[in-house]
Amino acid sequence: MLPIDRSHLYDGQELALECIGEAVSIPGPAGLLEGLTACPEKETRGAVAVILHPHPLYGGTFSNKVVHYLSRTCNLLGIPSLRFNFRGVGKSTGTYDDGRGEVEDCLAALDWVSSRRPGFDIWLAGFSFGAYVAYQAASRDSRIRRLVTVAPPVNLFDFSSVPVPSCPWTLIQGELDELVPEETVSSWVAGLPVSPGQIHLPADHFFHGQLNALQKVLLEHLASGAQAVAATSPCREFGAA
Repeated sequence: MLPIDRSHLYDGQELALECIGEAVSIPGPAGLLEGLTACPEKETRGAVAVILHPHPLYGGTFSNKVVHYLSRTCNLLGIPSLRFNFRGVGKSTGTYDDGRGEVEDCLAALDWVSSRRPGFDIWLAGFSFGAYVAYQAASRDSRIRRLVTVAPPVNLFDFSSVPVPSCPWTLIQGELDELVPEETVSSWVAGLPVSPGQIHLPADHFFHGQLNALQKVLLEHLASGAQAVAATSPCREFGAA
């Protein structure tokens, strides 16, 4: 668990960001989940991304700045995205469930995007607690074709019992991370049977001053994967019923 005196460090209000997209409601196992779509100017890939936010009890919401940048990166690659609030966050129904129910929320969100982009690849990305949830979901749902974990909190949650993802996986870690030390993450990765593609940046846990660098290297890293996802026939608006 994170230090209690850091309870608002994930507050999305610390950086004002204009969120352009459609507000949506997603049926979840504990009730409705509040979501926000974001579409590129021209949708050119047969993929859709779902982005997961950091810890709900410490200010994490879909407005978090790292989550915003992950969404925008996907849009720049021609891929629409969905961010949503886990149960008990914002307008989402329910209460925090220590990662268990949040995985179920994630799987419900995957069902939702699949119904609107049938046959599309699903890319799943998460930051901190969201990375923990994404890592679990990737082992349970074969629709996930690419995984991105940013600052996975391997020192705060038990990753050991979760199978290693079989899909392509990118891990992003700050070298100056004060909550999830780089050496702890590197030691965990070294013990896995399969290693992810790794990106290390001179950043703290919140990527202060490094968000543009994060976006740049991630665009470069994911470009070939995006190009390999062929565009399909035009689709209706992402949030449309």
